[in-house]
Amino acid sequence: MMQTLGGTRAPIRMWTDPDTVEPGALTQLRNCAELPWTHGVAVMPDVHQGYGATVGSVIAMRDAVSPGAVGVDIGCGMSAVRTDLVAADLPDSLARVRSQVERDVPVGRAGHRDGPDLARIGLAAGQGWDTFWDGFENLHQLSDASWTTADKLRAKAHEQLGSLGSGNHFLELCLDGDDRVWLMLHSGSRGIGNILANLHIERAKELPHNAELPDRDLAVFLSGTPQMDAYRADLYWAQDYARRNRQVMMELFKQALSRALGRTVGFDPEVSCHHNYVSEETYDDVDLIVTRKGAISTADGRRGIIPGSMGTGSFIVSGLANPDSYCSASHGAGRRMSRSRARKQFSVADLQAQTEGVECRKDAGVIDEIPGAYKDLDTVMAQQTDLVQVDHRLRTILCVKG
Repeated sequence: MMQTLGGTRAPIRMWTDPDTVEPGALTQLRNCAELPWTHGVAVMPDVHQGYGATVGSVIAMRDAVSPGAVGVDIGCGMSAVRTDLVAADLPDSLARVRSQVERDVPVGRAGHRDGPDLARIGLAAGQGWDTFWDGFENLHQLSDASWTTADKLRAKAHEQLGSLGSGNHFLELCLDGDDRVWLMLHSGSRGIGNILANLHIERAKELPHNAELPDRDLAVFLSGTPQMDAYRADLYWAQDYARRNRQVMMELFKQALSRALGRTVGFDPEVSCHHNYVSEETYDDVDLIVTRKGAISTADGRRGIIPGSMGTGSFIVSGLANPDSYCSASHGAGRRMSRSRARKQFSVADLQAQTEGVECRKDAGVIDEIPGAYKDLDTVMAQQTDLVQVDHRLRTILCVKG
């Protein structure tokens, strides 16, 4: 339930015990609340230190936005689809399914050689693809990417559309409480989103009104300026790229599953949500620019996805639209230790033990994603019962990492 962190200019409302949050994250939260444009900050139970702003925070600003508070993976989020399969329809070993998924969906640094074949996967007609790619030509900051060219960036964006990436991104096969099979994936705007975010963050730091900030990574653009207009245009394009990336990947995932099982599979409508993004919303009769960095929207009772880590399962939820949290909830379990610390603390044997029963990589390359590096998901969910209601608890049986 909600607690408050006092002593700041703007209110900080927290859905976790402040005493359990690391000092660096608390400093970042206070820095955000002290910005003159900040209307309020909502802190999710998966909060942990990030760059500039914490992961697991919602920052509502008046007439300003901080690109650092959005993060560099613009539009990162989740998608999930329930199938008409049950556990008994799956083979005893899921190794073949994982191999098929890893062949059909580029993971890690890989991409499609000439971009995905949208017609083949049924996404070419009526999806606005031509208009979307025309928008690439209007991106504002690409001229500052002195190490490359716009043509190369566009080619790379084509190649990476429908690809997973690495880090905490994943594709999973899960079972719900009725043993129904679900597909789930987590990814964002890939390389093009990262480049756009970093270019705008550096541009914001150059502006004179940001000179005296407590943390220059929180530099903002102000409404009514060409810099703000440029950022919002590039941001919304990148958010659309992220959504389309997950859409293409999900179609590839569906087809890989059908191919591996040698049968036709039926699918329910998709649940999809961003958790690193900007939205324009109104609270307390004030028009605000809301950034969610590691948080999902719960407005209008919309459905969302709150994942755990490799082997710990996930939740499909419906939002309760709590205005105190700016209609937000956590985006996952949240890390409890850095990647470097996880690599030092855990071994391959630990990874094997903690992912027992899950078909997945169990090698040194993914130790930093071990379940023990993340917070307990059940505890995180218990702290936000006034933010979401649980529709399904999912158990992971297959996980693909980059």
